[in-house]
Amino acid sequence: MEKLQSVLNSISNFVWGPVMLAFLVGTGIFLTIRLDFLPWRNLGRSLKTLFSKESRRTDNGEGDISPFSALMTALAATVGTGNIVGVATAMAAGGPGALVWMWISAAFGISTKYAECTLALKYRTVNEKGEMCGGPMYTLKNGLKNKKLGGFLAVMFAVFTVIASFGIGNFTQANSIASAVNSTFFVSPKLVGVILVVLIILIVLGGIKSISKVSTFLVPAMAVFYIVSGLVVVAINYKNLPEGISQIFTLAFTPRAAAGGVAGTVLSSMRYGIARGVFSNEAGLGSAAISAASATSDHHVRQGYINMCGTFIDTIVVCTITGLAIASSGVLGKTDAQGAQLTIVAFETALGKAGGIFVTIGIILFAFSTILGWEYTGEKALEFIFKKPVFSYIYRIVFALLTYVGATVSLDIVWSFSDIANGLMAVPNLISLLALSSVLAKDTKDFQKVLKKEKENEKLLKMK
Repeated sequence: MEKLQSVLNSISNFVWGPVMLAFLVGTGIFLTIRLDFLPWRNLGRSLKTLFSKESRRTDNGEGDISPFSALMTALAATVGTGNIVGVATAMAAGGPGALVWMWISAAFGISTKYAECTLALKYRTVNEKGEMCGGPMYTLKNGLKNKKLGGFLAVMFAVFTVIASFGIGNFTQANSIASAVNSTFFVSPKLVGVILVVLIILIVLGGIKSISKVSTFLVPAMAVFYIVSGLVVVAINYKNLPEGISQIFTLAFTPRAAAGGVAGTVLSSMRYGIARGVFSNEAGLGSAAISAASATSDHHVRQGYINMCGTFIDTIVVCTITGLAIASSGVLGKTDAQGAQLTIVAFETALGKAGGIFVTIGIILFAFSTILGWEYTGEKALEFIFKKPVFSYIYRIVFALLTYVGATVSLDIVWSFSDIANGLMAVPNLISLLALSSVLAKDTKDFQKVLKKEKENEKLLKMK
């Protein structure tokens, strides 16, 4: 078992190594330039649209749920423990400068997320129950000119997604919840496991509409809770903030040691920052595109712009809060704490024991939402493989029951398998984005004319 675990760890390190990270970020850079920086140029307007009443409507085009709900379902899967644990791990291993590289990877990840979600709507189909089905597997199957290659890559993506849904999306999240609840509130993991199974069954049996209703409430609520808590920590530790911010920017590009002995080499900052950034927002992995495809929309490009806001919210907003809380606490390099414990120590410098409770609650909410988001992602991937919606119901029950196993047993091998599958999802997805970049560029530039007319009409209405 130890040998197998060692082999899996080696494979995982390769899959999530420099080659894959360069492929992910490189694709983002290529798409940003290929699209004339339009995802960046339209980000402000997209955020405004996201938080408008229009994004909550379900009568504007075909689809199952509102554009806002589709993004919240996608964010449910991406805003997870990585925003708390991943940032802390990156800053501990790569120095404070890792946060800057998270921002850089997220900037180009915005274009990648836009591309995969836009194409997901363009090539989506309708299943036997009249539900929308889309994502990289349908983009590959319906979009690529070479149908044999497209079909093969589509199945590979779907298989990797199903595997990842049980590990990254289920076992690891359930285990994080059980561990956090047990260490903070001293509740038995078995009891936590039973409660999780019951809650998940009640939610997922209703399908995408039920999941989206919970996500639409839970994701904004948990994000606001965590952001406010983090800002309070930063405000209380404001005296350390200038030094913390200085280290973040200086050590991202300067190879020297930070105060307190934290290594700050440019290479380590870049490696851990990009890796944890991608792992957190999942730009390029294709998972968010599956839930994006369920949105009601009058144009696939419009929904692509809304869904790309997820990367901004996940990394530029939520991850930054964790990073600033750690940087302003002054604990980096002065404690042996790692991962979630480092974030807890940082919060406790300002809020005492209450800080640890706030982080624990954040982990519980983030991890639970990730379970829900990944259930839908895995379900749709399985439906693509077996074609019949009946398999969706079987998957929902099995997925919910296995949450108990994740909460009560440490299955490192399963986690390693899913970690590898999670990374391999990116390969067929990125191939589709590169292969269809010319189609994407044409649609994006054509829609820019529509946006220009809408802006002109808005100006005229204001003048009246």
